[in-house]
Order: sequence, then structure tokens, then C-alpha cells
Amino acid sequence: MTLKDFISQYDKENSIVLLEGKRDVLEADQEKLESLGKILASTTSKMIFRSGNANGADYYFSIGVSSVDKSRLQVITPYSGHRQKSNHAYDTISLDKINLAAEAEVVYQSKSNKKTEKLIDQYISGARDRYSIKAAYIIRDTIKVIGASNIESAAFGIFYDDLNKPKEGGTGHTMRVCEQNNIPFITQKVWFKWLTE
Repeated sequence: MTLKDFISQYDKENSIVLLEGKRDVLEADQEKLESLGKILASTTSKMIFRSGNANGADYYFSIGVSSVDKSRLQVITPYSGHRQKSNHAYDTISLDKINLAAEAEVVYQSKSNKKTEKLIDQYISGARDRYSIKAAYIIRDTIKVIGASNIESAAFGIFYDDLNKPKEGGTGHTMRVCEQNNIPFITQKVWFKWLTE
């Protein structure tokens, strides 16, 4: 897929594109993530960019987008005030504002992450300790992809992954939720080429 193909297919009203990935970004790649955010925000007019407001890839992508058009940057956070000083988004949705008990599909798909399955039950039941809060990050990652009541699902995902250990951690969970829901995505193996098109 070329950048031109991507834009013609996804620059539509209510088209939400995930821009996110690993917290550990190689120093040589940081500028590339910012550049992609700038290129996408300046060559499109309708798509909304969604992130999880995490340190690393989410942050660099967001800097690029917000330097051009912060009104098209949306973040979904695991709790109110999450990394507020580095949040560049115009639209921030916190898990605290979502009635998770009414979001059965979000809970079900979040529990596909076997490492946090029990923590998710605890979190949904109201537990908010240092262990159960880990569940909030996985639930946030699920909602970024499939949406929730009054939150549109994503149409496409653009990820920065660790190519030596692909699909691990929260980024891996987000990619697997994309796969389970037939939402196409790419990694830097594809989009690095877009920077020179």
C-alpha cells in the first residue's frame, strides 16, 4: 500500500486511524514518527488520528499531527489526567467517563489478553490498586480499536512495533484486536517507505 492509496481509501468523514506503538522508540526513528504525523495531517483533511497518549511512539506521532492540526487528534486514556502535560489532543476520552459494565464486547475482547484476564474482572468490579490498574491500559487499547458507546471504531491502524519482538505487550494486544475485528493495519515496514514517496 502506498501513501497515495492509503489517503484515497481512508481520508473520509468519521474515518479513524490509529497512530501508536511501542514506548521504546529508537532515537534514529523518533523524527520519522513525527514526520509521518505531519505528512498525514497535512495531506488529508477528514480522517481523525487516535492514540493512547502513551510515552514513546504515541507521543512522537501526536507531536507531528498536532503541529499541523490538533483538532483531528483524539486520545483515549486509561484514567483522567493520564500524562496530561504531554497530551496534544483536541479530544480526550478517559475510561473514567465510560460505563464499562455496559460494554460487554469491550470487556470480552479485552479478556483475550490472558495475562490480564483476571485483572480485568477486578477492574470492572471497581478495584483500583496498582495491579488492577494494568487492566485499564488493556481495556483502553481495546476501545481504541473497536470503540464503545458513542465512540467510533477505528478504520485502520498504523503502528511502530519492535520488529525484533513483534506483537508483544499492549501494542501486540492492540494489533491482535485489529486482526480479530478485520481492521487492517501496517507497521513501519510499510510506512517508512511513505516518508520518501
